[in-house]
Amino acid sequence: MPGNSFGQLFRISTWGESHGGGVGVVIDGCPPKIALSENDIQPDLDRRRPGQSSIVTPRKEADHCSILSGVFRGRTLGTPILIWVPNTDARPEAYREMKTMFRPSHADFTYQAKFGIRNWEGGGRSSARETIGRVAAAAVAKKVFHHLAPEIEVIAWVRQVQRISIEFDPLKVSLAQVERTPIRCPDPKTAARMIRLIEKARASGDSLGGVIECVARGTPAGLGEPVFDRFEADLAKAMLSLPATKGFEVGSGFAGTRLFGSEHNDPFALRQGHIRTASNRSGGIQGGITNGEPILFRVAFKPTATIAKPQKTVTVSGRAATLQARGRHDPCVLPRAVPIVEAMTWLVLIDHWLRLRAQCGTPMRRRHAKRS
Repeated sequence: MPGNSFGQLFRISTWGESHGGGVGVVIDGCPPKIALSENDIQPDLDRRRPGQSSIVTPRKEADHCSILSGVFRGRTLGTPILIWVPNTDARPEAYREMKTMFRPSHADFTYQAKFGIRNWEGGGRSSARETIGRVAAAAVAKKVFHHLAPEIEVIAWVRQVQRISIEFDPLKVSLAQVERTPIRCPDPKTAARMIRLIEKARASGDSLGGVIECVARGTPAGLGEPVFDRFEADLAKAMLSLPATKGFEVGSGFAGTRLFGSEHNDPFALRQGHIRTASNRSGGIQGGITNGEPILFRVAFKPTATIAKPQKTVTVSGRAATLQARGRHDPCVLPRAVPIVEAMTWLVLIDHWLRLRAQCGTPMRRRHAKRS
């Protein structure tokens, strides 16, 4: 089955190309009678859109969305929801050289190898513009949770740009802290250093990568399926399906490999009548199922593949060539990737929440055993 869909009970299918008529998503499985309008979706698209600051791509897209089906008089019908966002600032002529040359570290060669044809205008489906559909679908998922489980919240932030990094308490980080700087790093001093580094890289025609950290708080225990649809497995698939991602870790991640089991284990304790863990090195997931603690993970993003410096490559016939990139690109994808990481987290949460409800009943609030 073509890989343009994600989820089982809350299933999304994204469509469209970077420089075509528009992009969007079809959502199947949204519960009925949920209040929904374009105004619920637009704020999240605004956080993702280009042209927000001097450290992202200057492409000017308003990214205004339209709901074309699945909603009647402001409420979801339970039928497929189609959301469309037109492309208004496409410049396919900037990619004319890519018609005959493969861009280094892009999907040009692999798409050609697989399909025997490709959209060379901005990369087509491989462009990060495809993620608009994911963000729009996640806004719908958030509305479902607002109606059924308002205590759940998801916040992501830039933890690292190249070698500049921060340690920030995932229990205390707020959306306001993340959004007060254009880099979306909750520490202002570190954010300023990151911005200077990105501006320096951009001025030299280069790019940077880094790490985004994300926490989901207020989640119930019981989300996730044994054995193959483990919660962290679906979370990893969601994150690694994003453009430019190169790594994923949950909880202690790779750092946990340096600990003894006696140091790494999360002891259980009874607090306020609920079974809790004293630490959270598991990142809120044990045995592939959420345990009710905050879900904490990190995603690594490579430096943006398109840079302003000349790069060696080959033509479609295999002849050596030099490519001078054109077009408008992010010198660092991290600031705009933050809401996309949040979006994919919401989509994993809603799908597993609906699956748990279907099999075991409503997975609301804390499902831990209480003292009898």
